Amino acid sequence: MHREHEPHERYEPYEEPGHQPDGYDGYDDDHLVHGDHDRTPRRPRSRRVWLVAVGGVFTALVVVGGYGAYNVFNAVSGGSSAGGGGSTTTASKGPQTPPTTEQADAVAKDFLAAWGRGDIGAAAGLTDRPEAARMALTSFHDGVPARSLTLTGTGPAASGTPSEPVLGYRVRAEFDGTTEAWEYESTLGVLRAADGRVLVRWSPTVVHPKLSAGQSITVKPLPDPVSKPTDRKGRPLDSFPSLASVLPQIPPPDGSKAVTGQAVVLSGGGQQSEQLFVLTPPSAPQVKLTIDADLQQVAEEAVKKQSAGGKPASLVAIQPSTGNILALAYAPQGGFNRAVGGGQAPGSTMKVVTAAALLEAGVTPDTVVPCKETTNSPRSWHNDEPGSHPDYTLSDDFIQSCNTGFIDKGLEKLQPGTLTGVARDQFGLGLQWRIGIPSRDATIPTPGSKDEAAASYIGQGQIQVNSLAMASVAATVQSGTFRQPVLREDVKRVSAPGKLPSDVAQALRSMMARTATQGTARTPMSGLSGQIGAKTGTAEAGSDANNSWFIAYRNDLAVAAEVEGGGHGFSAAGVAAAQVLKAGGGKG
Repeated sequence: MHREHEPHERYEPYEEPGHQPDGYDGYDDDHLVHGDHDRTPRRPRSRRVWLVAVGGVFTALVVVGGYGAYNVFNAVSGGSSAGGGGSTTTASKGPQTPPTTEQADAVAKDFLAAWGRGDIGAAAGLTDRPEAARMALTSFHDGVPARSLTLTGTGPAASGTPSEPVLGYRVRAEFDGTTEAWEYESTLGVLRAADGRVLVRWSPTVVHPKLSAGQSITVKPLPDPVSKPTDRKGRPLDSFPSLASVLPQIPPPDGSKAVTGQAVVLSGGGQQSEQLFVLTPPSAPQVKLTIDADLQQVAEEAVKKQSAGGKPASLVAIQPSTGNILALAYAPQGGFNRAVGGGQAPGSTMKVVTAAALLEAGVTPDTVVPCKETTNSPRSWHNDEPGSHPDYTLSDDFIQSCNTGFIDKGLEKLQPGTLTGVARDQFGLGLQWRIGIPSRDATIPTPGSKDEAAASYIGQGQIQVNSLAMASVAATVQSGTFRQPVLREDVKRVSAPGKLPSDVAQALRSMMARTATQGTARTPMSGLSGQIGAKTGTAEAGSDANNSWFIAYRNDLAVAAEVEGGGHGFSAAGVAAAQVLKAGGGKG
């Protein structure tokens, strides 16, 4: 019986690349045909390629290459027998003997071998639509720069029929620069044409099971990777609402660049592009922030709870020993980042700085500083609670947050600009901070009158700070040294010109500890152990509603919180701050 293909070995000529005669364009002039017919490629010079078929399973391994992105619409659309789509061999309209198993295996083996070694013309000639096949295979060959292409038959596929067998095969493409290979499986149908030949039925899925009309498969660069900063332990921070506007502001480390990756991509045909295989993954410079994801979660929850009803709020947590910002949260979510960019009067939390100035001026915690019911500067001032306490000391005034005592002693002992200098030199307030993202520096202006001075001593008037600045105040008292807060450890920090005298720092810690256990902060700080200290603040906002402020520390964690319209400091802001201290301040 006549056999269309040799059963075991096939010896075909092959022309070595790079040895074409001058003027050679891949086609013999004698074979140029006009119109809708194929341009028949010149047969190459001889080279041995051994192809083996055993039991219907066949393998071809050759080396191919070439970069490009050659995509022709009709290459994968199936072509057309009219309108320039290339010649088409149609199946017979009359009864035909179906291809035998051996014939189907043989033509599939020859087709895959020709495709694998880059003989596109030979492979296309073994299909029922040679022009469409030639264009599609050329597009794939040029678009996918494989170092080697291995095509392995896997036997009959379940989708075949007696009249048209379908055979499976596996593609393995290897590339320079990566040890990972791209592998996938597809199928091809085999039919008997009208002239009796056994051919591969051409379809875009012969190239790849997902390929359809108008699409191409090419190697393309992946989008430039976006750096996504992590927390200090390398954990993602994308899920935190308060950091949504922060993370995009984090620049990559100095001198680092993103590496654009490459992937085999299926695209075109009006469909969304799909990555089929990543050749080289993209990489973006990574940077770890000082944020602690666990504490950030607590801070988000605390602020969300205290801002219920639409009250703007913020909270910042700092590690006193390093100045690292461990958490920052604000509400409303998605709005202005008031935690680091806001500017408000801090109320009586500013008395920590005023107390430091008075202590440096010679006042001691035990110095008697009467707490009168009202006083004048000449403006009239009063306290939150009625009544006079003529025997109060500076420490008593501090823990009970007596306005009149601080105003009277401040006007007596401090010169205009003294508070501004202490705030800058010992606490770093008013210096230009570079925390890793844009932030607003504190404003502690020199007062122009006694009324302005009196207001500044109790955190009112023209003083403008935010939770970031006041968390740093608490951290400075706890550690005794100002360390500029940062979100990244590699940023350049500023240093305060001076340092809190050790006796002043100790006195401040003593007074803040009393406030946390006996004074206005005792309710929110109740139950917290370790080294603790706090100061409440109630800032007048020009209406019946007051702004709630609270600063505190517990061991190596300092927190500041504010809630606009939140009332007294020990209420809304105090509850939020204590929630964070309880979660993260247990260790020294």
